[in-house]
Amino acid sequence: MHNEEFEPDPIAVAILRASMMHVPFDGWCEAALLAGGDDCGHDEEAVRTAFPRGATDAIALHSRLADQSMVDAFLNLPERPEKVHLIIRQLVLLRLEIAQPDKDAIRRAVSLLAMPANAKLSAKLLYETVDSMWRAAGQRDTNFSFYTKRGTLAAVYSGTMLAWLADNSSDLEKTVGFLD
Repeated sequence: MHNEEFEPDPIAVAILRASMMHVPFDGWCEAALLAGGDDCGHDEEAVRTAFPRGATDAIALHSRLADQSMVDAFLNLPERPEKVHLIIRQLVLLRLEIAQPDKDAIRRAVSLLAMPANAKLSAKLLYETVDSMWRAAGQRDTNFSFYTKRGTLAAVYSGTMLAWLADNSSDLEKTVGFLD
């Protein structure tokens, strides 16, 4: 699943966006999704159709939308770094800056994804994020380094995200320090 092929269901996107204000309080659960659906004029059936597996589907959509926003923001930068490691650094920081307003919801999503039953989805979403970063950086090779680059970035991004979750500075100063 690559971002350029990603066409989300507009109803699911509307419900997700409306649900985001409920997630920090209710968690990623049916109640938050139903409240979001109600807020944007969609009934219980529409919510269940948009998110047949409930919260995990909503988290997956949120992650994929964030990946898409990260790539779009990167492509729209007036000046992009030229060196690959600086491009990747920029993408990681863009992904976290975009996520900043939803930090409490993301903290809850990380907790839910850490449960053994969600390990496969968690790994898939992490892979999609780092793959989006490498593709945005122009790395489209499929040789052995394809896997090592993604594996290494997955570790760097995961660690940086945990540092970001603990960072209470207003300008991500601690997160940038950790990443560098």
